[in-house]
Amino acid sequence: MNLKSIVAACALAFTSAVSAADLSNWEKIEEGAQGQTVYFNAWGGSQEINAYLRWAGDELKERYGVTLQHVKVSDIAETVNRLVAEKAAGKNKGGSVDMVWINGENFKSMKSNGLLFGPFVESLPSWSIVDKSLPVKEDFTEPTNGLEAPWGVGQLVFIHDEKTLANPPASFNEMLSLAKAFPGKITYPKPPAFHGTSFLKAALLELSMDTAPLYKPADQADFNEVTAPLWKYLDELHAVAWRKGKQFPAASAETMQLLDDGELLLAITFNPNAAETAVKNGTLAPSAKAFAFDKGALSNIHFMGIPWNANAKEGALVAVNFLMSEEAQARKANSDYWGDPAVVKLSDSKPLFKSQPEPHPSWQGALEQEWLKRYGQ
Repeated sequence: MNLKSIVAACALAFTSAVSAADLSNWEKIEEGAQGQTVYFNAWGGSQEINAYLRWAGDELKERYGVTLQHVKVSDIAETVNRLVAEKAAGKNKGGSVDMVWINGENFKSMKSNGLLFGPFVESLPSWSIVDKSLPVKEDFTEPTNGLEAPWGVGQLVFIHDEKTLANPPASFNEMLSLAKAFPGKITYPKPPAFHGTSFLKAALLELSMDTAPLYKPADQADFNEVTAPLWKYLDELHAVAWRKGKQFPAASAETMQLLDDGELLLAITFNPNAAETAVKNGTLAPSAKAFAFDKGALSNIHFMGIPWNANAKEGALVAVNFLMSEEAQARKANSDYWGDPAVVKLSDSKPLFKSQPEPHPSWQGALEQEWLKRYGQ
């Protein structure tokens, strides 16, 4: 079956699903959600996020009779691959996934393969309070078409300890100079780990003379020419990096631990409030501060989607709507809990760093493959 046929078949599935749970009748959706268990596939690598989702689950159970089951995954691509397999097997109802935390390449893949229920987003009661000045209808240049609901704002920022590094670098080139001045003190997570790939994209955006090709499909560009500045930069960085670029941290959390241990001068995170949260929970010293480079922080919106064959569509709709509510967004944005910036307008919202938009999603896999070819151990 070609892509057009898949999309057409999916459109029919959407029509029947929407008529079964009329999106214009929210009371009926809440009634249908009673007693349902929603399997929410989401990254499970953060204690703060896991605790937040436990709170959300308690609230959903008490208010709506919905059980939110957090299915912890290390890479959401695993979930996408499972859904592709269910699609190929013709499993168009009773699927194993009811909600998924996605953006970027994974959203592009799910959208292209007809794996998403919708459009549903603008029918949610909470949509009315979403901050439309944020790019909530676009995901890594890809139109969302109402197939995924905005949940939070991510920004790639660095963390330093003011006591050991009073003046952090303002650019990738200054970071390289810092690494040369203090060998073994700078690194980044190993791609294809999310934060490692994000580091590659951010560096390439800053080092490129012309960023226009990065906002179009990678196969439309001269890949070697466009990425040459990145590999030149990394060759220099790795020569003086932590463990001489032969080993890399597995994830953002490891860079924060290494910063706290004094092994690194900088940690990396995709949450601009992560330093504040880490200070409050005691994993970083009070002198730890987040900062972004002068050209801006690589930024995106992260979203929630519902698979086309979800077993608990009504429950998933109620859960998504609650997680977008002012109450849930305010708690999520509070650094005492998670510190993830809200997608709704809150009276005490903290200002974000200057934004650098994400490249086209196709660059993600292309950069990861080339990095692994050059530097993978």
